[in-house]
Amino acid sequence: MASEQERTLGRWREAAKDSAGGSAVEFALVLPVLLTILFSIMKFGVTLNADLQLTDGVRAATRQFSMSRSSASPYTLATTALQNATPNLTYANVGGASGAKTPTFKVNGTACSSDAGCATALSAAIGGTSSLTATYPCDLNIMGVNLAPNCTLTASTSDLVE
Repeated sequence: MASEQERTLGRWREAAKDSAGGSAVEFALVLPVLLTILFSIMKFGVTLNADLQLTDGVRAATRQFSMSRSSASPYTLATTALQNATPNLTYANVGGASGAKTPTFKVNGTACSSDAGCATALSAAIGGTSSLTATYPCDLNIMGVNLAPNCTLTASTSDLVE
């Protein structure tokens, strides 16, 4: 007859041979890593999309701005073009150069921020350059870890005033 100690040891040996829960334990260990990779890919994709939209929006707005020399509202037309070209961005978050709250429009290097000021500057700048700089904050917070705390997307372009 086997002693109590031998029976307990036998049960432990049988339990050690049984691997029914091993897959669940392995999955529980690997799942956080897989989720982090998945969420990182998604977050970087959203950030790249925002960067592409901002770049395209700045291009479209600068083009509109440079063609609005004879318009009474070049600033409004250009900001509308920027809004229309960036439908997935929150326009209230679009800023300008050096932390400005709105996109920075310039004519021959001089900033303008109203229809009247931009119309005057553009009318005297035929053949000169018009430019636009816009910024947009990006969020790279993945599972509670902020990978780029002060991430800001920036797009800038210039065009000849027509």
